[in-house]
Amino acid sequence: MLDEKELTKGGYGGIVGVGKGSSRPPRLVRLTYRGAKGKKAKSVALVGKGITFDTGGISIKPAGGMENMTSDMGGAAAVIAVTLLAARQQLPIDVIATVPMAENMPSSTAQRPGDVLTQLDGTTVEVINTDAEGRLILADAIVRACQDQPDYLIDTATLTGAQVVALGTRTPGVMGTDEFRDRVSAISQSVGENGWAMPLPEELRDDLKSRVADLANVTNHRNGGMLAAGQYLREFVADGVQWAHIDVAGPAYNTGGPWGYTPKGGTGVPVRTIFGVLEDIAANG
Repeated sequence: MLDEKELTKGGYGGIVGVGKGSSRPPRLVRLTYRGAKGKKAKSVALVGKGITFDTGGISIKPAGGMENMTSDMGGAAAVIAVTLLAARQQLPIDVIATVPMAENMPSSTAQRPGDVLTQLDGTTVEVINTDAEGRLILADAIVRACQDQPDYLIDTATLTGAQVVALGTRTPGVMGTDEFRDRVSAISQSVGENGWAMPLPEELRDDLKSRVADLANVTNHRNGGMLAAGQYLREFVADGVQWAHIDVAGPAYNTGGPWGYTPKGGTGVPVRTIFGVLEDIAANG
């Protein structure tokens, strides 16, 4: 685990920037399961967004519904659970979870719209909206995860309200490298979590341009917000890594009544999807 001093020294500008408005400092947690047997066994990196409470920061959210923002660590909870499950089931692969954790609060020390931070790989980012904080901590974690040279990388997050607008409250959006994205979404549908493959149009990269930094953390419009967030994360995935990003903003936390076997509150999505993918990789490479 890295504390705030180690994160600052190590250059984790996204995690430090998001967490610096809180009296509860940020952390980066790593969990490792070594189950690989033989040279052909695969390694899988998991990254999960761990915003322990999200006010939106200086770009503060409306009061209505903010009480549910304790759920903004759903991605972190999922990848921790899956890593422990892989160990319990003794899957013959390596699994390393990288989990950035921060509380996004407004204060005199919080990052401000217009601030520029530097992600772990040296990319400079203009923070246009402090409520688009999840991608900032995920980017640092993805860079760190890729340093382990995994064969596959899966990240998951309650990332965008645009996911709910596009796909509703029960259908995760799956983005990433085309072949692996389709594999993940197919497995998600087979286990009943109903992930849906989504594109990452190249033109969205231009919408993330900044006049003062390498990237802006949001576009200047509301179109395709889920895809723009995925495009932002894509910038930090190492070449050659098969990658999938699962946006579970709606499906991870049920604010309505129970349905089927899904309770009100935390649902566990996408634990079954990710574990199903790990089982498939263990069996088929």
